[in-house]
Amino acid sequence: MRVLLVEDDLTAARGITMVLKSGQAVVDHADTGEEALELLRHYEYDLVILDLILPDIEGYEVVRRMRLARNNTPVLVLSGLSRPQARVKALGMGADDVMSKPFDRAELLARMQAVVRRSKGFSQPTLRLGPVQLNLDSRDVLVHGQPVHLTGKEYAILELLVLRKGMVLTKEAFLNHLYGGMDEPEMKIIDVFVCKLRKKLAFAGAGNVIGTVWGRGYTVRDFNEAAVVAKGPARQLTAA
Repeated sequence: MRVLLVEDDLTAARGITMVLKSGQAVVDHADTGEEALELLRHYEYDLVILDLILPDIEGYEVVRRMRLARNNTPVLVLSGLSRPQARVKALGMGADDVMSKPFDRAELLARMQAVVRRSKGFSQPTLRLGPVQLNLDSRDVLVHGQPVHLTGKEYAILELLVLRKGMVLTKEAFLNHLYGGMDEPEMKIIDVFVCKLRKKLAFAGAGNVIGTVWGRGYTVRDFNEAAVVAKGPARQLTAA
């Protein structure tokens, strides 16, 4: 999960970032509303965590401009303003959830997962793709009910593909999701991760659920389609 944290208090930002990274999130930080809006114009995020009190513009205005620009990235407001009017105004502007500071670490991570799930059309913490089951809370993966051990990077790739089922994700998107622009390795590392992930899923009986769209990137198939592809080459989606 790639998160944009908008928080002008550097001490608070460091603490929140540590919590987010403990939940395996890649975090970008902006300390002004204008900087946040600029980052949102150039990068794709799974979630924005937003303080309402910023040095240039209010967090309400950040949300308003996001929605005006048709940016539907979910927003979780995390603010010291706990009065009901502030919460109602934030939600009315287009925020998806509101939490008050100080916050409980476990609750923040749970609410983050819930907001992202709902934004992708999933109401439960468990995602399913044929016999493949992902638990977003524990980050466990099961195939036909049996656990499959994935590395952190392999899990992050599979989670992103399933959350965005039906979309073709580029290697650049995976690099941004995994590394957030920091110390990014060469792009071919994505091919290595996907190759290992495919082998583990196929060995567990999931078939070839990850397809390659040549010249564009990777996508996930329905299980029935994956079973057919495993028997022979497909015209558009082929294994790399």
